[in-house]
Amino acid sequence: MSDKREHILTSAEKLFAEKGFDGTSVRDIAQQAGVNLAMISYYFGSKEKLLEALIEFRAMYAYGILEELNKNESLSPWDKIDRLVEFYVDRILNNLPFHNIMYQESATNYRSEEIKQKVIKIKMRNLDQITKIIADGQQRRLFRQVDIPMTVGTIMGTISSYTQSRTYSCLILALQEDTSDETYRSRLAVRLKSHLKHLLRAHLDIRNEVEPQS
Repeated sequence: MSDKREHILTSAEKLFAEKGFDGTSVRDIAQQAGVNLAMISYYFGSKEKLLEALIEFRAMYAYGILEELNKNESLSPWDKIDRLVEFYVDRILNNLPFHNIMYQESATNYRSEEIKQKVIKIKMRNLDQITKIIADGQQRRLFRQVDIPMTVGTIMGTISSYTQSRTYSCLILALQEDTSDETYRSRLAVRLKSHLKHLLRAHLDIRNEVEPQS
């Protein structure tokens, strides 16, 4: 990806997160990126196609990380679960503008059928990688049988419930709402990682398998 194209995407991402998709014009994006309107048209064609490209741009990085995690034979299934939690917490907290955009889009049932299908494809692609990690733990008799899509939903839902409401999160963390972003993210990251790792240990550990009643 060219540096100029990536610069336009990150500029648009900032504006979409601050003003919403509908509140941001192509002219706004051009001014933010320091380019002319023709260049945005050249790279993307339209604001909707730019949003699609942004989603794919961010998603490809996440997929690459998950794929490499799966291939790493030096890590145990438990290590991979811990790395998975750390990756998602850090990724979302360090890329809040993008995740705010995704939240806004999902809340409106997506802007177009193309974006809806792209997001579904991304989620299914990532779910496949996480499924492989959990299936490996099950084959090694470390993890019990669980509903994997619901397990992933628990992880993502827990993170989103705190990242989408800074006021509530600051209250839970005993922080002032005007606390610096760096302090807020670091304190929240520690709490989320600890909770999710403990939660998944209890949820996945085969020693916690419930025996079927006769």
